[in-house]
Amino acid sequence: MAELQLSGKVAVVTGGASGIGLASAIMLHENGAHVIVVDLDRQQGQRAAEELGGTFIRADVSASGDWHAISAAARDAGGADIVHLNAGVTTDVADITAITDAGYRRIMGANVDGVVFGVRAMAPSMAARGGGSIVVTASLAGLIAFSPDPVYTLTKHAVVGLVRSLVPQLETMHITINAICPGLVDTPLLGAQARELVVSAGFPLIPPEDIAQAVLGCVTSGRSGDLLVCQAGADPVPYRYAGVPGPRDDRAKGKVPPPGLAAFDQASKDS
Repeated sequence: MAELQLSGKVAVVTGGASGIGLASAIMLHENGAHVIVVDLDRQQGQRAAEELGGTFIRADVSASGDWHAISAAARDAGGADIVHLNAGVTTDVADITAITDAGYRRIMGANVDGVVFGVRAMAPSMAARGGGSIVVTASLAGLIAFSPDPVYTLTKHAVVGLVRSLVPQLETMHITINAICPGLVDTPLLGAQARELVVSAGFPLIPPEDIAQAVLGCVTSGRSGDLLVCQAGADPVPYRYAGVPGPRDDRAKGKVPPPGLAAFDQASKDS
């Protein structure tokens, strides 16, 4: 029997008890990885970890201190090779004047802080292990304007920008980082009422297993900086930004940015 492509690898999946996280945990396990399921839901998280023969850590990704326990669990398992930063929430509030302080802090904590803290905590140990792969769950709302939930859209634009900006730094650690940007996925995050509305309108929902396949693709491709657009019935496609206009000042002709900004200059050319 051929060795599975992720045999001997350790994968950390946040929000791994349900939805995209659970589907990804299953996919990574089926390809040979030992999976550490991270979630706030102890009952569902423990059940998922037990079924996968993995490890469960109850943690709040928005709390920087909780990442110590996640990192320790990865070290105990041999060290993290794969980190899927997937945990996230929505506000379901379209009216910016109706956003409460608590609601704003909750979504920023889960969707933005959870990614920043996750990369900060896991990258050093991944580098010490020889590198690895980080995959962030973003959204189409990270690439387009999504007026039904503008603050959710803010958070996903933030993580897309973070992923793109971290590519050169993580490359020196032999770590790839990519983002998946799905449309509407059939998960509990969508909510029963919204799901019924979408289905009754005949709009296709993406099975979470399809997103898990995209996550696996990011882990195994060796590419970095991809923003994979995932839509129902279509293969994932890397998103490409239009280039931004450069300076038109005569003093800029024939010049390039200083060395410290070279990566920014190249990113502008590649976008």
